[in-house]
Amino acid sequence: MLLALWLAACSSKPEPEPAPPPVAVATPLSEPRLLTLFKQWEGVPYRLGGMSKRGIDCSGFTLMVYRDLAGVSLPRTVNEQLTGGKAVSRGQQRPGDLIFFKTGRNNRHVGVSLGGDRFVHASTSSGVIISSLSNSYWQQKFWQIRRYAD
Repeated sequence: MLLALWLAACSSKPEPEPAPPPVAVATPLSEPRLLTLFKQWEGVPYRLGGMSKRGIDCSGFTLMVYRDLAGVSLPRTVNEQLTGGKAVSRGQQRPGDLIFFKTGRNNRHVGVSLGGDRFVHASTSSGVIISSLSNSYWQQKFWQIRRYAD
């Protein structure tokens, strides 16, 4: 009987080895990459039409983020950036999505989502900073989200 068990055990197929876990690959617009870029620009003052460390505006900042991290050319102005990408529902945003705000009758503002409710942008009062959609000011001014990269 022991011989029968031993032979049965030897004739069975070995258990397949489990597949290795998938390797996490950072997408061009992942939160860690966006935060690394943010640290290089943190505090750079707002300057309308600016595109350098001496000063940058909100749409210039989003253009630079996409150019430098994803190799994607965005239009230069907020209004032009509004015409591209695809609409995303609030709460479905992910890192890299553009978040648009109506800050006045004809004024628009744009930032880049870090995921969740945080976004990075060139603020007129504080320069390049991270803000929260939970902030009452941004909640009131929120307009739409657009995704340029998948």
